[in-house]
Amino acid sequence: MTQGLSSKDREILRSLAARVREISELPEMAARARRWYALNSLKPERPMVQCSPEGAWGELLPPSLCQIEDPRLRDWEYNLRARVYRWEHIQDDMAFEAIFPVGWEVDWGNFGVSIPRRQGDNRGSYVWEPPIKDLDADFARLHMRRQAVDRPRTMEAYELARSVFDGLLEVRIVGWLPWTMGLTWSAIDLIGLERLMTAMIDEPDRLHRLMAFLRDDMMQLITWAEKEGVLSINNASGFVGSGGSAYTHELPQGDWKPGQPVRLKDLWGFGESQETVGVSPAMFGEFIFPYQLPLLAKFGLNCYGCCEAVHQRWSYIKRIPNLRRVSVSPWADQAMMAEAMGSTCVFSRKPNPAMICASFNEDHIRADIRNTLSIAGKLPLELVMKDTHTVQNQPHRITRWVRIAFEEIDRYCS
Repeated sequence: MTQGLSSKDREILRSLAARVREISELPEMAARARRWYALNSLKPERPMVQCSPEGAWGELLPPSLCQIEDPRLRDWEYNLRARVYRWEHIQDDMAFEAIFPVGWEVDWGNFGVSIPRRQGDNRGSYVWEPPIKDLDADFARLHMRRQAVDRPRTMEAYELARSVFDGLLEVRIVGWLPWTMGLTWSAIDLIGLERLMTAMIDEPDRLHRLMAFLRDDMMQLITWAEKEGVLSINNASGFVGSGGSAYTHELPQGDWKPGQPVRLKDLWGFGESQETVGVSPAMFGEFIFPYQLPLLAKFGLNCYGCCEAVHQRWSYIKRIPNLRRVSVSPWADQAMMAEAMGSTCVFSRKPNPAMICASFNEDHIRADIRNTLSIAGKLPLELVMKDTHTVQNQPHRITRWVRIAFEEIDRYCS
């Protein structure tokens, strides 16, 4: 844990925090939040725009710009600098709040086998050797993950943040569950991608056993988090699912009172299975979806999908309780999804990131956005540019994409 705080580091953090607070108090932020509330209640004022630099952040805001050496405080500094950068240069629909989050220190445990990863680069790619070679003989090596929360370490970070940001930002302890209830990422870590697909044909009973194990493991994990009180309401400015902002008046549930433990049914949930795009809808319906469904049923509102072509799986996905946001990826049939969903869910359109990561042709970008608006512009629509793992060291590409999106929305709505 960070020991001591120099006056210089304190001043750096407080100066950035003051700027974040100043931005959060602009009238525009209340207007943005209002529009997100309207979208998520399926009564949109207009299509919303969000751009997440993700892997390209290092090109927009090089970590070398940070001045603090201590790793934890340097992360805090980068968090604040990124928020300021987003306001000054990206200017999408993200609403800012004068809040600084401190995460619960949670060890989520492991499955009892080692899954060493060798990073391919600093943008997320990796290679690994799946530890489960024989789904029958090796299954006994697996055990459910055992979680633990370090409350003293969490409170130490919380008190430090309070002392640093006093009078500027509200410090909150927040809890995050695993990103997805999808399960297939874990399955692939254990047995490999190719093996997951071939097992659907060659070893169906053994694969069902593995998926049931992963379902039960995730169920005990999220139930543990609920009982331990390490969940926090996610109904405001944070990202939700694979894109979009979480603002909603429908969460938490009406019987929840501030100060009470947060329950799963008070939260947004999220599921996907983008790794299994190569299998048939019927195989998804047999081997994947039944194991996701009871997990997603625990949440108050749900998002589904990331990069997969959800139109091929809609007959299953539409059964998810409290489904509110569906990802319409570059590989999804937009017209089919618009007709199928109507105004029952947020149409979370993900334009192809290659438009700004590889080439950058403004005419093509405009045509792509116009096509989406012509298909889904009258529906609860958000345009979410993500998976932008490079901008070819041209940060203006992200700024321009956002400006073009707003120009086309204004043109459509006029």
